[in-house]
Amino acid sequence: MMRYLAVLLPLVVLLVAMVLACLLGYIIYVIAVTLGDPPPLRKIISKTTLALLVLSIFPLTAYLKMDKTALGFAPTAWFLKQLLQGFVLGGSTLLPVFVVLFALDIQVLDTSQPWTAVWLLKKTSVSLLLALLISWLEEPLFRGLVLMGLARRLSRAAAIVTSAFYYAALHFLDSKTEPPAQDINLLSGFKLLAEAFANLCNPAIYPAFAALLMVGIFLGVLRTQRQTSLGLCIGCHTAWVWQIKMSKALANSNPDADYFYLVSPYDGVVGYLVAAWLLLVLAGYGGWQCLRHSKTRQTGI
Repeated sequence: MMRYLAVLLPLVVLLVAMVLACLLGYIIYVIAVTLGDPPPLRKIISKTTLALLVLSIFPLTAYLKMDKTALGFAPTAWFLKQLLQGFVLGGSTLLPVFVVLFALDIQVLDTSQPWTAVWLLKKTSVSLLLALLISWLEEPLFRGLVLMGLARRLSRAAAIVTSAFYYAALHFLDSKTEPPAQDINLLSGFKLLAEAFANLCNPAIYPAFAALLMVGIFLGVLRTQRQTSLGLCIGCHTAWVWQIKMSKALANSNPDADYFYLVSPYDGVVGYLVAAWLLLVLAGYGGWQCLRHSKTRQTGI
């Protein structure tokens, strides 16, 4: 019974964070109204939810008696080395996808951009910093706290898939509705929350959901290969996000391409192609591991 309850614990934490975000979001919105032009309520709630989830790492690690090592942080020198190794891994695993996207005319270079050295350097550096920030927020939460917390109650495979599901689902817990300013009240956030959960049943998100699920599984496998490998996950995740942001800056999606269905409107990159490619990479890695263990048993080494 405790094993099944462990699967629901991340959902409970998520629900608590979202409920608090709805309440705090309304307060922040009211304050923003008094100060000037407020941002959309749904964006306030979304950012507040993410902030609360990140902050939840501290009390939850204390409750679960998990230290930095349990989360996956290696000593500083080795961690920095892992970041670089993970970045190279991420760059090399996603690069073939972009080769295919350009070969099939799913993405085409944006010739309207200035394409100067200064402009390119600015886009590269800003995209890299944003990618690193996203990875630093998401990886300790999902591949650190959630995955390793679940691994205490579930098998490794079940923990990886469950944490990957939560990771993918969180990206689509969103509402596109923007209620009129005069109609916003304390309950408005909860209406947006209901729409956000309903969005998980929207078939339009399935290609991107499948890709992000495979991303979560890939990073989960990477995380569980050794005790302290979170740096590899952060580096790999950073490379992926950086490549996607650079592709959005340098290229445009071509909806008229014959194989455009291989990507999704989510970011023009993730979709069935990414899902299939990562599945193939993991299958190859699994086959290599089986072969290596087989040779080890035969030689007795």
